[in-house]
Amino acid sequence: MIKKVKQKYGRILFVLFLCMIAGGCQSDNSSMIVSKEALDTSYEVVDAQGTVVKLKAKPQRIVTFSIGTDEIVLGLVHPKRMAAINENLDDPQSSNVVNLAKQIPQKIPRNPSVEATAALRPDLVIVPNWIPLENIAALRDLEIPVLVCKTPKGIKDVRASVKLIAQAIGEPERGENILAQMDAKIVEIEEKVARVPSEQKNKKAVLISIMASYGGSGCTFDDMCKYAEAVNGKALAGNKNGQSMSKEQLVALNPDFLFLPSYPGGSSREDDFGQEYVRDPSLQTMTAVREKHLCRPWARYIYNVSQNMVFGIQETAYVLYGDDFKQPHTCHISAVEEGSH
Repeated sequence: MIKKVKQKYGRILFVLFLCMIAGGCQSDNSSMIVSKEALDTSYEVVDAQGTVVKLKAKPQRIVTFSIGTDEIVLGLVHPKRMAAINENLDDPQSSNVVNLAKQIPQKIPRNPSVEATAALRPDLVIVPNWIPLENIAALRDLEIPVLVCKTPKGIKDVRASVKLIAQAIGEPERGENILAQMDAKIVEIEEKVARVPSEQKNKKAVLISIMASYGGSGCTFDDMCKYAEAVNGKALAGNKNGQSMSKEQLVALNPDFLFLPSYPGGSSREDDFGQEYVRDPSLQTMTAVREKHLCRPWARYIYNVSQNMVFGIQETAYVLYGDDFKQPHTCHISAVEEGSH
């Protein structure tokens, strides 16, 4: 009898043991078996030219071809996620993000060759729409994702680029964060401009740029003037961006202010170029020269085409209206928290 009882309990224990093993194996297998969908981290975005760009995962070796897009990306990700950066981005004369740029060892020229770009092993290349189509096609033939962005003509285009790039690098929430910061800064500027006496506003301002064809209607400076409630003189004279303004046109316009972009150290090719205008005998009768309304906005703000363009708006207001708009020379909008990657 005792023997039968032992056999009975032995069988029960053995069955329980098998169940435990089976249960344990099932638990282990369920944690190990992952669906293809769960492993698939790929996604798609449509770039400014309507091309569907496929990304296998959040890019970790990003390369961009312009300072503007470099600045946008460095507001969205840690520098470790950039494989290279524009060679001028750690130059205080050209950049708002020198300290971030110095964390990226590899520097590249504007519009590097296809071979040089491929050698960086990028998993995303971001280019402006002035890059030759054959270069874009060659990179895509190498199975490198290429995102084409529109060259900004104003705040609206900058916002579109921020949103597009944020989606492409897998950080849409950070993109929305940057847009919110831009909106807040613009509201702040507009509220201050509204308090400026009306007789000081809507004055004619002309940007004297070493890029002679820059500054007419349809450029970021034109947009900066509108937000600051100034009149872009070149646009008023009928000049579109891409058209040069003659000195004869300038005299006929008789601007109230001349904008002469300034740089660290106070000496540059552009400073010399601007001084030629100031000293030109044929321009001495203009109101801006006669009354010494020679504004020196910070160049890296006044030419900015990233999220930091909002500081270009503030810089325009600063040189026109005074210290209520004064700001540091290293402002940069970022959604990257310290320690995040």
